[in-house]
Amino acid sequence: MPLKILVTAKRVEDSESKIKVNPAGNGIVGEGLKYKINPFDEIGVEEALRLVAKHGGEVVVVSIGTKDVHEQLRHALAMGANRAVWVNHTGPMDQLGVAACLQKVVEKEKPDLALLGKQAIDDDQNQVGQYLAEWLGWAQATFASKEESLESEAEKSKTPAIKLAADGKSISVVREVDGGLQTVESPLPCVATTELRLNQPRYASLPGIMKAKSKPIEELTPAALGVDMAPRLTVTKMVPPPARKAGIKVPDVATLIEKLKNEAKAL
Repeated sequence: MPLKILVTAKRVEDSESKIKVNPAGNGIVGEGLKYKINPFDEIGVEEALRLVAKHGGEVVVVSIGTKDVHEQLRHALAMGANRAVWVNHTGPMDQLGVAACLQKVVEKEKPDLALLGKQAIDDDQNQVGQYLAEWLGWAQATFASKEESLESEAEKSKTPAIKLAADGKSISVVREVDGGLQTVESPLPCVATTELRLNQPRYASLPGIMKAKSKPIEELTPAALGVDMAPRLTVTKMVPPPARKAGIKVPDVATLIEKLKNEAKAL
């Protein structure tokens, strides 16, 4: 059964960039930072592509923000997504606003499956997928991971970890829980959020990059979707982590053990 899958592609700061708190203490300095697609979302794009390669269908990617998010949308298109939706918004937004926008996009696109990264590496909130499922009235399968298998590396790079039932009406998801893995079955349509261990995203090929330039990006706005993006959450203060203290050298093992036991309380 062909699947229509909607996947998020959030623009986030590259974790290798040097992050600094701005002088006002309510955000970070954006100048000079590198940006990329949220790694959890990129895994969602990869899983969607594997599902469509096996069952047929279409992958649509969506991102919310200024025109800068085109870089991340084009990246997902270069990986193989069919088309993109850009919700043009300038200014702050919180998880409720993002989920509200995605709800309207989902209602417009009517996908069988909405795939979101479990969390974004910039704020680590892990909320949007759950809000979206609740407001749509859909089932949800969070923290999608995978079981270890005996597949070859070549097979692993193609096989979707999310399994579609033979009748095409539900999916089976292995999810991470405290103490191990849990397999759940969810009827379609549903929302799933992706873990880092779900798959290894492919590199965008040169032909894929060239094709991505001509793939369509549909522009929407929160106003056109009927969504109020005024944040309910306000960041009042942000502080950098304390500087790490310099280490010390000890003369012998006995001193090391004594300090670990009495000062560090590690023994």
